Amino acid sequence: MNSTDESRLYEAADSKTSQRELQQRYHYLDNLRALAMIAGVLFHAALAYSSMLHGLWLSADSQQSAAVDVVGFFTHLFRMPLFFLIAGFFAAYLVATRGMKGFMVNRAKRVLLPLIIFLPLCLWAVVAAMLNAANTVENKSPVLAMVAKALANPAEAPPPPPPTTMHLWFLYVLVFLYLLTWAFSYLEWNGLRKKLVQITPLVFLLGAPLLLMPGLLLVGSPLPAPDSFLPQLWAFGFFGLFFSAGYWMFTNDNLIETLSRYWWLMLIGSVLLYIVYYQLMPTRIVLPAPPIEIHLKIVLKICEAYIAVWMTLACLVLGKRYLNGVNRSMRFMADSSYWIYIIHVPLLFAIQYQLMDLHWGWLTKFAVSVLATLAIGVLSYTLLVRWTPIGWMLNGRRK
Repeated sequence: MNSTDESRLYEAADSKTSQRELQQRYHYLDNLRALAMIAGVLFHAALAYSSMLHGLWLSADSQQSAAVDVVGFFTHLFRMPLFFLIAGFFAAYLVATRGMKGFMVNRAKRVLLPLIIFLPLCLWAVVAAMLNAANTVENKSPVLAMVAKALANPAEAPPPPPPTTMHLWFLYVLVFLYLLTWAFSYLEWNGLRKKLVQITPLVFLLGAPLLLMPGLLLVGSPLPAPDSFLPQLWAFGFFGLFFSAGYWMFTNDNLIETLSRYWWLMLIGSVLLYIVYYQLMPTRIVLPAPPIEIHLKIVLKICEAYIAVWMTLACLVLGKRYLNGVNRSMRFMADSSYWIYIIHVPLLFAIQYQLMDLHWGWLTKFAVSVLATLAIGVLSYTLLVRWTPIGWMLNGRRK
């Protein structure tokens, strides 16, 4: 199937669907995507006060709390899966409305170009703040102390870490998924689509998470960021399947309604599985990670798979129910969230380094770092991005 056939397939999916209806704005998906990105800011800010990752995070503070790990790693299991599912949905939407060529051009502008421009700038900002903090912060984190030691004794310094895509890894992975979308458009998928729509809701909810197991078994727990420039196979077997589910969801728009009656069961089930998951997790993460017994790893991965699927679907159901209206504040957040996410990690590090020597509680430091990061992000978006070529690149031209 070529790109023209793919476009016609979507246009003919429902003979009653007019072009005007096809061009509608999916407010609840825009809002959920924005919330997923803002949740990423909260998650990365919280890692500074995580007892589990204290030895691995650059801005790890002397103030720590287990509550950070309990809440943070629960949201970590479904925040990015939700984002990739929404990305897959909008990929199918763009193919349907613009054709494969228009889709690829649009994604090159909105995803590939920001990655090329902002990744070097973010890397420079993080390294500059880290070097300054290594020389000025008194209560250094373990990683920052290692950096300071390396700066003081260059001859004994360990080899530098491999290049990283940092928090922009999701853009890097999306580029590959878009290329796979183009490649797979030449295959015939009608037979598979017909079989998928015949699956009952309960079979889907119980069986779909198992498809994630091969990818999850290739990586440890908690799930690391696939931020290497070498593409990570497990990321495609995990995030790629959520992307594919979103792509399929575009042609099966009654999926959410079909599953809406089960949202509370998925929520309760996810919480119960997370209790098991958290109890099996180590209290401190160290590198290299010690070997883990295979039966324990399988239990952890089953929990991750079901929580990721069930919580993602529950978010979709609740999002469509409560976030599907036109709201100026939510629209502004949806528009600004992309920019805020791009710049938030360098800002967080720079702010949290300044807080490390203060004798405040972790919750106060967390609140200050989040509010300051969001304030700078919103202000810079409003004054420097929204009506400028940067804003046009990220969100398209505004009327």
